[in-house]
Amino acid sequence: MASWLDSFLSTGSPGEMLSLASGFVWAVAVVLFRVSGRTVHPIGLNLFKNVLALVLMVPTVALLGQPLFPDVPLGTAGLFLLSGILGIAVSDTLFFHSLNRLGASLVAIVDCFYSPFVIAMSFVLVGERMTAWQLVGAALVVSAVLTVSRERRAGPADRKDLLLGMLFGVLAMFTVALGIVMVKPVLGRVSVLWATMVRLAGGTISLALVVPFLRGRRDILGPLLVRANWKAMVPASIFGSYLSLVLWMGGMKYAPASVAAVLNQLNTIFIVIIAAVFLKERLTAWKIAAVAMAFIGAYLASVGF
Repeated sequence: MASWLDSFLSTGSPGEMLSLASGFVWAVAVVLFRVSGRTVHPIGLNLFKNVLALVLMVPTVALLGQPLFPDVPLGTAGLFLLSGILGIAVSDTLFFHSLNRLGASLVAIVDCFYSPFVIAMSFVLVGERMTAWQLVGAALVVSAVLTVSRERRAGPADRKDLLLGMLFGVLAMFTVALGIVMVKPVLGRVSVLWATMVRLAGGTISLALVVPFLRGRRDILGPLLVRANWKAMVPASIFGSYLSLVLWMGGMKYAPASVAAVLNQLNTIFIVIIAAVFLKERLTAWKIAAVAMAFIGAYLASVGF
């Protein structure tokens, strides 16, 4: 299995393929997280998905013959732990709060901040540069996502929920972008699976330490014990915190952060397609145009000319 993985990573553009796959898997997870969020507190949902993903990740690393404790500088390990705190514990909790307040259609608008944040931080922190065609591709993807989000908007939300939801969503995109860009310079020196495991550990441990001191801890933890809630939580966690996170980290390692971010942004387009196929939502002309625009933009962003 490890040799198959090495063979795949030796192909021409594994980073781009992993980023695209991550966006699709995350789109499936978002639909399931939306269902779970109706009965489970955002902090509890985040803790549950992280614990389950970490339980799966540790044996995965071991089965692939990779060391659980490689010879990695303490500073590098600490950086990945901090990345997990920001990008998983903080960002995902904020994202679930935003999802609960806005619903999937409005959250898709806020999610558009992810690519610009990553591109801007990659410019400031990593020194990456994008060609003019890549910038055009990025603009096309963001425009397509905004088009779909506008099309799917159902009605005006309560003003307080709208403002709080938007604030939580923007902060979620900022922290997840910061969390991944800050480790981009050292990602090439470590295993993708090990990096994902350490980030999950950082997110899980920090949440586990905080929850006991929260006032509503019973409301946070109680729904996690209701087995009926597991029907959506378990597959959502496997897709969203195990598969998607590994693919996402792999994309960030093997592709420029700015390109990977644009391809990740296609998750909103995938949500539209999944909703049309499985939820029988109407696929309008605007949605079809947005899907075409997004894939053209993704191609330009990944090729760059």
